[in-house]
Amino acid sequence: MISRRGLLASAAALSGAAALSAALPGRALAATRLRVGYIPIIPMTQLFVLSGEGWARQAGLELETTSFQSGPAMVQALASGTLDVAYVGIGPAMVARSKGIPLKIVAANVVDQVALIGRGALASAAASAPTAAQAFAEFRRTQGRPAKIATLPAGSVPDTVLRYWVRERAGIPAEHIEIVGMGEQQVQQGLLAGAVDGASILEPILTIVRSRLPDARIVAAAGDLFPGQPGAILAVTEQTIARDRDAVTELVRLHVRATRFAREEPDRTAAHVAAFIGQGLIEPALLREALTSGATTFTEDPRAIMEPTRSMQAFQQTLGQLANPVEVDSLFDLSFYDAVTKG
Repeated sequence: MISRRGLLASAAALSGAAALSAALPGRALAATRLRVGYIPIIPMTQLFVLSGEGWARQAGLELETTSFQSGPAMVQALASGTLDVAYVGIGPAMVARSKGIPLKIVAANVVDQVALIGRGALASAAASAPTAAQAFAEFRRTQGRPAKIATLPAGSVPDTVLRYWVRERAGIPAEHIEIVGMGEQQVQQGLLAGAVDGASILEPILTIVRSRLPDARIVAAAGDLFPGQPGAILAVTEQTIARDRDAVTELVRLHVRATRFAREEPDRTAAHVAAFIGQGLIEPALLREALTSGATTFTEDPRAIMEPTRSMQAFQQTLGQLANPVEVDSLFDLSFYDAVTKG
């Protein structure tokens, strides 16, 4: 039989343990489940790192992850209420907000993430022509058709920056280019099989294609398509913020930590990326190369992408991709980033 004194001692011990647990820095008070959507590409590296290093689990976050082939597909999932968190492109995030889906951008992932790669006759024309417009004209003259360029579906960042470059920077006539939207795996397959002549796409596809096709070349670098282009971001639904604000703060803290880790530990980062997107089929050396390429510039500060986001939205409106203009300031919630970096 346990004495009253024993019961009091046990209660005191449990109370002390609870207090110690609550005082531990960087830990959530209780496990919180977050449904996270992501696209299996290198711009989502922060998610792969914070999961692979075990930080999320240690912090009391249970991340239930779902892979999507494109941002617009993730927007549909957000609209249906089946996601709390989205590692997605800034373009689909704006489209979602314009359609009345209540979400907030709480951190950035990368900038200047999309480049235009060409293969075969297009790569050859680009190597010798003085301008991109002349390269596409030469392709049309020799091949008797417009160059077929693959990218992600309309509304995605790769599609938007490609159309911006074609219209605003390169001055390529519409009859010289055919833009085809598809999932990211289909883009890679189309390039390798010769079903398309080029692609506006992200890492690791850029590095994989160049490693397997000796004639492939970058036609327009990431910073050339849309200078300072905002890329992938971390977005959270407003319902999740209202329900689990502490969990969102913890996720942002880990995201910032993962960004710095990705810059400083490319080898270990490559291993985590491989677990999510390589599935043993992509050589670690290739993933490391993709992580340090000119199309991978990690940043976590949401303020760094606010002005480029305004510019991107203005262009998307000319394409008719936004049902309603989005108030950019209200699209971002800077309080979480400020709390974990200035607190």
